This record gives sequence, structure tokens and C-alpha cells, in this order.
Amino acid sequence: MAAELKFDKVNGIDLHTLGGTIDAIRKDPELGKCRFRARNQWKGDTLNRSEVTDFYGAKSVQKHKQTFEMHADEPPILAGGDRAPNPVEHLLHALASCVTTSLVAHAAVKGIQIEELESELEGEIDLNGFLGLDPDVPKGYTDIRMKFRVKTESDNLKMLERLARFSPVYNTLIHGARVDIAIEPK
Repeated sequence: MAAELKFDKVNGIDLHTLGGTIDAIRKDPELGKCRFRARNQWKGDTLNRSEVTDFYGAKSVQKHKQTFEMHADEPPILAGGDRAPNPVEHLLHALASCVTTSLVAHAAVKGIQIEELESELEGEIDLNGFLGLDPDVPKGYTDIRMKFRVKTESDNLKMLERLARFSPVYNTLIHGARVDIAIEPK
């Protein structure tokens, strides 16, 4: 792939670095296996904080340049202090940012220039499920809508719609993932 590149950067994406990563994984698929992790601590009432310091990728632990902190809380109607977005709002952020990054990077590899890109997300949750009031009501999102507005050549729009579907978060949501929960004494 790297030999095919005509520009150093498209959409701000360093194509030589990305091309090198793609070529390396193509030659050794084990390099592509990643394990991302976060640590979370309850801070009282509905507030908690997650930290992200590193991940496993390219067959070794990769340290971030800094520790990233993310806080979550609930709004007052759910007995929270409204000091941070709630977890389901974090999920919308994760979906929006992952689809955006995936779309921009895949477009860059295909030489599609994007001048501007923004999105709005909205999801439906019925608290009757989460609060345990109705066992037949799902406990999480039942519908999520994403609307993107993109400044690019109009011929690119259909391709961008296909490229957005490479997002790992999008694919996790639509296909599901096994989640194991273990609770042990401290």
C-alpha cells in the first residue's frame, strides 16, 4: 500500500505511518491483535472515574503519553450530581468518535478529501427496563440514530457511508460482544 500513496497526508492522516501499519499487519496478522483496557473506581453516589494508561498491540504493551481520565455521573433525576456525562452518553461519544475516525482514515487511504465533518447522535432508552419496573423492556438503547454532515465532493457520499461501517464501536454495537462479569472480594 505505501508505494501507492501520492500524498503524505490526507484529511490530516499520516498515510505513510498508516500504510506502514497496514503493510506490517498484512505480513504478520498477529501484529493486529489488540487488547484495550480501562480501570474504573467508584467515587461516591453515582460518580465514577475511569483511567486509561496503556493497551496491548503490535505484540507488546503500548504506553500512552499520559494517563487519560474519564468521569461519569448521572443527572439529578437519576439521583446523580450531574458532574459528568452519564455512561450512555459516553457510549454515544464513543460511537461518534469511532465512526468519525474510521471514516476519515479510510477516506484518506482512498484519497477522498474531507473539508468538514460533524455528526449528531440520539438514542432511545426506556428507564422502565433499567429501573427493573418492566422485565419485558430492554435495559439499554433500543435505537440510535447518527446523522453526519460532510463537506466533500458529492460523488464521495455513498463511499463515505460504506467506509463509516468499518468502525469497531459501530460493529460491536450492531453485532454484540461477549461481556463477562466477575465480582470478587476486595
